[in-house]
This record gives sequence, structure tokens and C-alpha cells, in this order.
Amino acid sequence: MDHLPDRYVLTRRGLVATGLGAAAAASTGAALAQGTPAPAGAPAKPGTLNTAPVSQAGLSPRLTMHAIDNFHGTPGAGMVCDLAMHDGEGYRLLKTVTTAPSGRTAEPLLVDDAFKAGRYELVMHFEAYFATFGVKLPSPNFLSLVPIRFQIRDAGQRHHLPVLFTPWGYSYYRGS
Repeated sequence: MDHLPDRYVLTRRGLVATGLGAAAAASTGAALAQGTPAPAGAPAKPGTLNTAPVSQAGLSPRLTMHAIDNFHGTPGAGMVCDLAMHDGEGYRLLKTVTTAPSGRTAEPLLVDDAFKAGRYELVMHFEAYFATFGVKLPSPNFLSLVPIRFQIRDAGQRHHLPVLFTPWGYSYYRGS
């Protein structure tokens, strides 16, 4: 059996030292390569979250959402979403919104008299979102318009819908 010379064997201590060395280099201003810069005129990449979320304590019952772009590791800013409610025959469009730089909508999706118990569908425009940032995807992409269906049973509670997504998958849950 061939063994690597001792100088190539990595130990836990060696890995920690390497990590600490990289952190020290970063903190002293040494540049760590993160890929090549985007060419001039290339679409901008999503920005990072630069403000803390606002507390929802004390607010009236409402439906809010948060788009989280796991592909870029950023809030899903600029995501177009269509909110519809099931009316017995199908889904009726209530509104179309675009997420803010935080990945949230500027106003709640539903609040006050508009917030009712029922079945809802939030259609998220994934393919158009990623095209905005110049992400190379097959045509048509695996996910284009993604319907997220959920039910609100108690309109006396706050409902939050975080959606984590990439061009190829997504997950969502009821937040608080």
C-alpha cells in the first residue's frame, strides 16, 4: 500500500491552523479569490441583507412572505409573485407583488379585512428572477413558475411564508 509522505498528511490541527491562517490573511486585507469579477455591463448580482428584520411583535394578524435565494446566498430581491385565493372554482388573482431588497414585500400580502381564512396560492416567477441576474439555465428551465399552495384556517393569527429557493428546487414553511 502506498502512503503519502508525511508532509502531505493533514491532521485536524493542521486544518485548524490553515483556517486560522486564511482568516488572518482576510482580516489584514489580503485578497481571497472568489472568482473573476463580472465583466462591465453584466447583470448585477443580488445584494446582501444589510438591515435587520423588523420585529412583528404587537402587529395585527397578517400574511407576509420572505424570498431567500439560496443559489446566490442572498435575499430574493426583485422576485415577482402572484397571490391568488381559491374561490370554489379555481384560484382568483388577488395581487402581484415584487419583493424588496430584503426579499420581503414592502407591505403584508394580506392584512386587516383582506386577510381571511381560505386556500391560497403564491406563484413565484423563478425563471424570470434568475434571468434578471444572468444565471445560465437550460431553456426552458426545470422550474419556471412555482405555485405554493397553503391554507389559512385562523385569520386571527399572523402567518409568515419563508421560501428558500434555487433554480432547481425550493422549500417553504409556515413561519411566525
